[in-house]
Amino acid sequence: MKRKFLHGGDYNPEQWLAHPDVLKKDLELFKKAKINTVTLGVFSWSVLEPEEGHYEFGWLEDIINSLHQEEIQVILATPSGARPKWLADKYPEVLRVGEDRRRSLFGGRHNHCYTSPVYREKIGAMNEALSMRFGEHPAVKMWHISNEYGGECHCELCQDAFRAWLRERYQSIDELNEKWCTTFWSHRYQSFEQVESPSSIGETGLHALNLNWRRFVTSRTKDFLEHEIRAIKKGGSQLPVTTNLMYSFTDVNYDELAQSIDVVSWDSYPLWHKREDIEIATDTGFWHDYMRSLKNKPFLLMESCPTSTNWQSVSKLKKPGLLEAASLQGIGHGADSVLYFQMRQSRGSFEKFHGAVIDHSGRDDTRVFKEVSKIGEDLEKISLISEGVTGAQVALVYDVENRWALEDAKGPRNRGMGYMELLLKMYRSLKRKGLNVDIISSTRDISAYQLVAIPMLYLLRESFAQQIEEYVKEGGSVLQTYWSGVVDEDDLCYLGDGPHLLTEVLGVRRKEIDGLYDWEENHFQPAADGFLKKTYRCNRLCEIVEVGSAKRLMEYQDDFYKGEAAVTCNDYGQGKAYYVAADVEESFYDDLFGHILEEKKIKRLVAKSIPEGLTVDSRVNADAEYVFLQNYNKKDLDIGQLKLEGELLLGESLSKIKRYETLIIKKRL
Repeated sequence: MKRKFLHGGDYNPEQWLAHPDVLKKDLELFKKAKINTVTLGVFSWSVLEPEEGHYEFGWLEDIINSLHQEEIQVILATPSGARPKWLADKYPEVLRVGEDRRRSLFGGRHNHCYTSPVYREKIGAMNEALSMRFGEHPAVKMWHISNEYGGECHCELCQDAFRAWLRERYQSIDELNEKWCTTFWSHRYQSFEQVESPSSIGETGLHALNLNWRRFVTSRTKDFLEHEIRAIKKGGSQLPVTTNLMYSFTDVNYDELAQSIDVVSWDSYPLWHKREDIEIATDTGFWHDYMRSLKNKPFLLMESCPTSTNWQSVSKLKKPGLLEAASLQGIGHGADSVLYFQMRQSRGSFEKFHGAVIDHSGRDDTRVFKEVSKIGEDLEKISLISEGVTGAQVALVYDVENRWALEDAKGPRNRGMGYMELLLKMYRSLKRKGLNVDIISSTRDISAYQLVAIPMLYLLRESFAQQIEEYVKEGGSVLQTYWSGVVDEDDLCYLGDGPHLLTEVLGVRRKEIDGLYDWEENHFQPAADGFLKKTYRCNRLCEIVEVGSAKRLMEYQDDFYKGEAAVTCNDYGQGKAYYVAADVEESFYDDLFGHILEEKKIKRLVAKSIPEGLTVDSRVNADAEYVFLQNYNKKDLDIGQLKLEGELLLGESLSKIKRYETLIIKKRL
């Protein structure tokens, strides 16, 4: 099969079965817009099974056949994201119970219990039947399992499953009590049967309970996902499976879900134009890189909005040209698709004003339809890039379990710990240096990278601390920050010097940490023998460290810890370990990363300094490297100073780039 990028998106023909003229017109418009793929069946359960045990698949088969005749392939979804009314009425146990112990009424999406045997039985039968009917249809290329998994249930079935999960994890209640520090506030358990999930009308102060409940919710979600996949396989289909993930979503740990699927996909809905476009673009790039890094291979951009959404606080139109820039940004970060929600705008209900390729007018001369059509044409021009990988020499550690624990810690700040802000400061700085960046958890192998940045790793697994030590000893460079190595996997504080197991590698010991009020700040000033020569502002958190074998690079300028070390570098084995003791402004990372890159001789995507508002990414396949440049400034940009070389696959010039334009340059290997 000829390589190509997938172009299309979510299509809901079941909403138009009484309007065959609309369905016929849709096919004509799809062809005009170079649509080659649609996702079907995401919320079709009530039409696929209008009565219990009575399947009506004929309409779906007719749609798939019509699409196949037009050479449009199908990603077929399982419909578990929203159950039919008859199911909730007959089997109320399928409805979720909230943390306040109240059972939900029918409605909305994803308000079903993942533990419910009835719900598992019904969706299992549905998935198996869909697989038997369509698993070998030549148009169907992939399974889309459910939709945007999330949420939790606190019913008795889930409570029992949680207790069983805890029993397997801890073996004895004494072990749980010890690792959870339940003697505090006299909360010791005598048996696993006494443990209940966190609740606003019960226990929320036992941090290990909160953390392990979130792990359990991930485990339940993953188990339900795998239940759905098993039903598909039982029906005979061996096609690859995916499920669509979401942005900065912390209900579940996506590192775990990614293990159960063949291809990672995600739904991208940035708040374009709410801030400067370059800020939004870089933030979105972070999440593209995170999704790609989950399996270290190309991913699918499963949903994006062709124009304005309807659920954000303001339904802002995308300015002309931005849709293609946003779409190709995903390609540059490793996506093998540009897929939209939705193909045709719904006439009623919650998403009737959500943007679509085909709006209520049904016309092909709208601005959005024309822009979508151009994207389709350009994706065909660059199809040889598909399946290309994104090689990164630098990794940034983002760990969801660490985020759960850190944001629940009750100190040293209870609001505004700044974890995500710090991650994005580092990420933006690395991207301005012209680097591809992998976003990985602390369960991953770091040995292949030349530089690893590890911000605020409050929850430190001892296995990862050992890996850091070995990595630096063998010649790697690591940048660690304040408030790292504080607690173990159960949010139990490590005893002894900290950062735990890393004091020798880093050459420093944490003594205290100062939480600053929002109006307070301190400053980094150059140490006598450091290579950084500027002064930088810091706020939020300032750690006071005792320097051992490390060399001082910067010191605090203000307050009672004036003159104490703020930034250090320790030679350890063949490598170096940098330590940053406070939440410092972004320009500091520009300068420090610049020094490290020169020292490590890490190759950049472009040799010269990247102008403000320009992003640079790349993908590599067997033949060449493809460099993507995008201009998110409010005006055209001269880039002659970059002295770009190579074959221009997309764009007009190697010396000038228009607003929202994407240049793709092929460099033969």
